Amino acid sequence: MLDVKDSLANLTWTTTHHLAHIQNRHPFMRRWAVQFELAYTDFRVIQIALQLEGHHHELLADFAQTYEAIHRYEFAFAGEGLEGFDQQYGDQLPDYAAQVDHFEDLVAQIRDLQA
Repeated sequence: MLDVKDSLANLTWTTTHHLAHIQNRHPFMRRWAVQFELAYTDFRVIQIALQLEGHHHELLADFAQTYEAIHRYEFAFAGEGLEGFDQQYGDQLPDYAAQVDHFEDLVAQIRDLQA
């Protein structure tokens, strides 16, 4: 499998940090947007590595579906700040947190493939 250790580390840090940022009601800032964009690139790199590996279809599907769910939450915040996030997903913070927790489990499985 392609070496995606750095992408895994960055993507994991970003998703957990962004969740905490929103949970703690911090305002939108430019750095957050840059992290958001870079994380999406890391997601695509990992996705391609799993596709090229060709043996982990269920993991790939779960990884992609889970990140896309997280991405929707982050996109709302990136586009409209806390107010926009709250309008769309303010009552779904527990689900958002559960998606991030599950995502961390999936990343651990992918890290195991790197060994």
